[in-house]
Amino acid sequence: MRYFLELAYDGTAYRGWQMQPAAPSVQQELDRRLTQILRQPVYSLGSGRTDSGVHASHQVAHFDAELPAGLSLEQLLYRLNRALPSDIGAYALTPVQPDAHARFSAVARSYEYHVALRRDPFRRDQALWLDKAPDVAAMNEAAQYLVGQRDFTAFSKVKGAETHYVCWVHEAGWHPTPHGLMFRIRANRFVRGMVRLVVGTLLDVGRGRLTPAQFADILHRQQRIAASGAAAAHGLFLSRVEYPPEVLLPGPEPQQKPFFVTDAELQPFYWQQK
Repeated sequence: MRYFLELAYDGTAYRGWQMQPAAPSVQQELDRRLTQILRQPVYSLGSGRTDSGVHASHQVAHFDAELPAGLSLEQLLYRLNRALPSDIGAYALTPVQPDAHARFSAVARSYEYHVALRRDPFRRDQALWLDKAPDVAAMNEAAQYLVGQRDFTAFSKVKGAETHYVCWVHEAGWHPTPHGLMFRIRANRFVRGMVRLVVGTLLDVGRGRLTPAQFADILHRQQRIAASGAAAAHGLFLSRVEYPPEVLLPGPEPQQKPFFVTDAELQPFYWQQK
C-alpha cells in the first residue's frame, strides 16, 4: 500500500531533506523511524528537496509499506510522532493510488520567506533579521514581473539538474506579519535555488539598490550572474504542496484533505502544460 505523509520540520539541524552520506537529513530520520515501527525497510520520497537549514511547514512524502495486523493509521501516526525527534512532526497519513508520487503528482507548491523587522531571539533560526525596513511597495511592484510563465535561468543555481528553467508562477508578493514581512510564491514547479535568489534580489530592490524595472531586466536577460546573492536559508519554508483529487483511493466518501485541490483550481496548471 502507498501512503502520503504530511509533515513539518525545523531544518536548522539538518543538511536538507534528502539523505546523504555522513550528514543528518530529514529523510534519513523519517525512514529510520518508520522502519523501526513497521519492522520492514521503508524508503520515503519527498515532494521537494529543501536545502540545508530550510524549513517546511507542509512537506509531503510517500512511502510503500504493509501495516501489521491491528495497527491503524492513527496508531502509526501516534507512534511515529513519539519516535521522531522534536524538530520533526507528522500530521496526517493518507492511503493513495499505487502510482501516486509525492513529487511528480504535485500540481503546485508554495514557499514562504520570513523577514523579522524587530530583533527576535526566538526566531533567530526561522526569519532573516533586517535592521531597516525595506520599500515593500517597490518589492511588490518588482514581484509582479514573476507572475505568469517565465524562464528562471537568472534565478537558478549553477549546475542544476533541470532540463529547463520555465515555471508558471501563480502568485508572488510580500505581506505584513507581526513585526515583520513574509514573501509568498506559488508555482507549478521551482528550479534549484530559485526562491532564495528571487528573495535576495527583491530585497535589493527594497534597499534601493535596484529598481523594479532593473529587476524585470534581470529576469528577462536569463543570466545567473545578473541576479543578487541568495537570501539566507533559515528564513525559507516550504509551506504547501497541492495534488489533484484523483491521487486518492476511490471510495463512497473520499477523504478530502487541505492539500487536495479541486478541478477548477487546477485549470491554470492543466492548460499551461499542454
